[in-house]
Amino acid sequence: MSNYSLRCLAIFGMLLIGTVAAVALYSISFAMSGNNFTILAQQDLETKKYRNMVIDLGDGVKTRAQLTLPAVGNGPFPGVLLIHGSGNTDMNETSGKTFWEISEYLSERGFAVLRYDKRGIGEGGTIINTSIWGNTTINDLIEDSKKALNVLMQQPEVDPKRISLVGHSEGTIIAPRVAIDNSTNVKNIVLMGIAAQNALDLEYYQDVLAPVEYAHQVIDENHTGLISVQQIAKDPTLLNSLYKSNPNLLLSYISGKYPTPSETEAISGALAKEFDTNDSISIDEQYKPALTKRYENHTSNMTSLECNQIECARWFQSYANLIPPLSVIGNVSNSTGILLLNGENDSQTPVEQAFLFQQRLTDVKHPDHTLITYPDLGHLFYPSPPMSTSSGPIPQYVLADLYSWLESHSGLSYPYLAPAFSNMTTTTPSGANETAAANATGRSSNNMTGASFLFIQSAESGSVSEVNATTSLR
Repeated sequence: MSNYSLRCLAIFGMLLIGTVAAVALYSISFAMSGNNFTILAQQDLETKKYRNMVIDLGDGVKTRAQLTLPAVGNGPFPGVLLIHGSGNTDMNETSGKTFWEISEYLSERGFAVLRYDKRGIGEGGTIINTSIWGNTTINDLIEDSKKALNVLMQQPEVDPKRISLVGHSEGTIIAPRVAIDNSTNVKNIVLMGIAAQNALDLEYYQDVLAPVEYAHQVIDENHTGLISVQQIAKDPTLLNSLYKSNPNLLLSYISGKYPTPSETEAISGALAKEFDTNDSISIDEQYKPALTKRYENHTSNMTSLECNQIECARWFQSYANLIPPLSVIGNVSNSTGILLLNGENDSQTPVEQAFLFQQRLTDVKHPDHTLITYPDLGHLFYPSPPMSTSSGPIPQYVLADLYSWLESHSGLSYPYLAPAFSNMTTTTPSGANETAAANATGRSSNNMTGASFLFIQSAESGSVSEVNATTSLR
């Protein structure tokens, strides 16, 4: 056999061994379809680990928490604290598992992520202590976040000089305040689903302006300015708007998300009595005043507000009396990077709220802030029709945008590139403004100069008890 043949056999043998080894190591399977194939990645490979914790919030109040870590390495890793939205939310933000998805995604890529249950709340959003839940104020939640921040910084795997806060909805009210009080420790804040206005202004939008706009744009297809009593009775969005201040009354009419025919008949009768007609009503002259009256009754009787899964009197009062977030965001340290994310179909914190933050940060010349808005996404960053909130997995491009920005702002990588599937405006540390509009067919990129920042003040103490280390996969 010639030397050439021997070399060919040796090369073939090496390729064969390499192929067999790749299959053995990675358990990759192929699903062939014409000239295309799909690679199914290995599912049983551990890429993250968990530490279950209990955080002492003070005054005898404790809450569950979990630290998610990369499976490989001892750190120190950059740390991320997740601060939840309003209502009875657990550490995962169970309504859409928003925080569970974020923690998994970031920890697989090198971040230590801490998330925790709201005080008085247990797994799945269960209210486990009605006294604690009923007496919670927004100031309590701010202090709880500071305790959780201190716990995160105490973990041996976490770099206390590379800490980011991610706040969603109500968390966008809390995170800037925590960052301002702990500017030596908080390197970045990410605000998702932004609440910029005073509580009463935002409540007016949710209770009156949004349902009126929905009635005009979605229900009134012929643009007559009218909707029928029967249309209201059949539509969950219109019904929820009318009965928001008295949800128990709505529950007395319907047993599920959508009313049955008999329930619709009962509701139609009640609405006909209220509006003195079985026919159509004017959206602006009858429906809007009815919503306004309910809003006024709801907000003027905050002290007697019935406690439910969304809000209680003490919480709502404290929120209404809080300095508006728009008056606070400009005080975030220039050394703290700020990322603003909002769905353009967000019906709870509309995208205009994010625009107000962007304008304020530009006005005070904050050197490093970025706004990204997502067409078609709702409050839970899941595709949603206008004026409603759907839940489901966060699109991968949103998670990728979040990770890429945090990566570049945590000393892990190169400057950040503008995202696809979104609209982005950014102000770099050098002070230059850049705008990118990208769509699903391609990625428009603008480089953002990264920077290292130093900060000012330490967090209040928080303690950890009953710590259990685990490495099991979910």
